[in-house]
Amino acid sequence: MKVKRLLLFLLILSCLTSCEVENEPIIIQSEDYHNAIDKLTEVMVHDIFSPPAASRLYVYPSIAAYETLNQNSEEYLSLATQLNGLKPLQITSYKDNINLNLAALIAYLNVSEEMVFSKEIFTNYKDSLYTYWDNNNKKEFRAARSYAEEVSSQIIKWMKEDRYDKTRTMSVYNIYSDDPSVWQPTPPAYMNGIEPHWNKLRPFTLDSASQFKPAPHPDFSLEPDSQFYKELMSVYKINNDIREKGNESEEIAIARFWDCNPFVSVNKGHYMFAEKKITPGAHWIGICKIACEKNQTDFKKTVYAQTKTSIAIADAFISCWDEKYRSNLVRPETLINKYIDPDWLPILQTPPFPEYTSGHSVVSSSAAEVLTTIFGDDFEFLDTTEIPYGLPARFFKSFKSAADEAIISRVFGGIHYESAVYEGKSQGILVGKFVDQKIQFLKFNDKDKSQ
Repeated sequence: MKVKRLLLFLLILSCLTSCEVENEPIIIQSEDYHNAIDKLTEVMVHDIFSPPAASRLYVYPSIAAYETLNQNSEEYLSLATQLNGLKPLQITSYKDNINLNLAALIAYLNVSEEMVFSKEIFTNYKDSLYTYWDNNNKKEFRAARSYAEEVSSQIIKWMKEDRYDKTRTMSVYNIYSDDPSVWQPTPPAYMNGIEPHWNKLRPFTLDSASQFKPAPHPDFSLEPDSQFYKELMSVYKINNDIREKGNESEEIAIARFWDCNPFVSVNKGHYMFAEKKITPGAHWIGICKIACEKNQTDFKKTVYAQTKTSIAIADAFISCWDEKYRSNLVRPETLINKYIDPDWLPILQTPPFPEYTSGHSVVSSSAAEVLTTIFGDDFEFLDTTEIPYGLPARFFKSFKSAADEAIISRVFGGIHYESAVYEGKSQGILVGKFVDQKIQFLKFNDKDKSQ
């Protein structure tokens, strides 16, 4: 009897063991990484991050993901010692069998959560993923999480040394001056100047915020034969001519597509509220996503492309904002209303910071420069980035042609003089080229040019 019971027990145990389903490996693909970026963008728009602050929001999570992937990579180099102030990471939890894609995504989520204002929204998103992964393969998830947290905590520590927190305690910029050349707050909200101390942040690759100081703008003058006055009148005339064509004109479509102003104020009776939009940097992060999807990049190349692009965007903002508050130039709207036509309004709402150089021009040129090094000179794409904000897609033959359209959009919109956009383009190209030259991403290529 005892022998029969033992045989029956062994039979049941064997059956249960054979019927157990092994945990499936957790598969993390490029789509999952872009979903996390999209969630970060959603929270960024909700929280109304300024354009410079949004660039910072994208770059640190990307670097955390990249470093998590590439501490022991056979293909990619670590960014430690290549980015300003980033020292080699001290890692104790790395194991050969860690799911690196999963760990990189977790690191991205950790740093993003640290940076957003609406933490609950992002935390709920992160926790839902954690629960799914933990239920799917507890051992694999927890090993990846332990490694990711070790990397992301060191990236967060490095991030907190970039002087951003110190700039939060510095004075606001609300100077009113009798000098007609000096920037003044513009309607309808008359906001103080945004991020006047952004040039005090530690750049990622630049030697200093002023490394690529642009040529000076034309000397301020209201004399009709001066270069400055001619550019002012050109903005006035171009906008009037565009309005005569009607709201369906190509110029208005271009201006609106590249508006990317998160501070647009809308008046409804006695109420004023913000019309939430993405920033210029967010638009180019979206273009990078489109390029990755079209090229079907694997997870590692996707993280690399987003990291390189976000570094170029972040340094472009630091470079541009350094010039904005040095030259402190008045916007066209202010002068036109005061000296030419008190009832004139630009096609786009003027953003709340000085005019020179054009931020979108600097950022677009810088982003286009590095994206071209990754995907090539003639990379055609359909830009669907603005569809969630009610604007149709636009087709471009290359990243640089998209940047050129973004540049001229600021003149079409009536918010910049021509010098600001074309000098901004030159400034952005220099920043993008410098990022490409300064950082070596691939181990076995002298430079990571597109194949």
